[in-house]
Amino acid sequence: MSDADMTLNILQSSIGRTVLIKLKGGRTIRGTLKGYDHHMNLLLEGSEELREDGASNKLGVIVIRGDNVVLISPPAD
Repeated sequence: MSDADMTLNILQSSIGRTVLIKLKGGRTIRGTLKGYDHHMNLLLEGSEELREDGASNKLGVIVIRGDNVVLISPPAD
């Protein structure tokens, strides 16, 4: 199994669950993964930006462009 296949399998198993996304520029977003595509563009629902000071900004439904994603942390089982 290639790394790309393994990544897509992990994303598929994370649909409907809360994931943590780290973006270029240092931003961190948490939300419910509703969908993705082969470019790793992500659709999140109920999302919020987690700030370094511990506060958060509610974002709601957002699309994150795949080339901005540095890390996707799937939910713990």
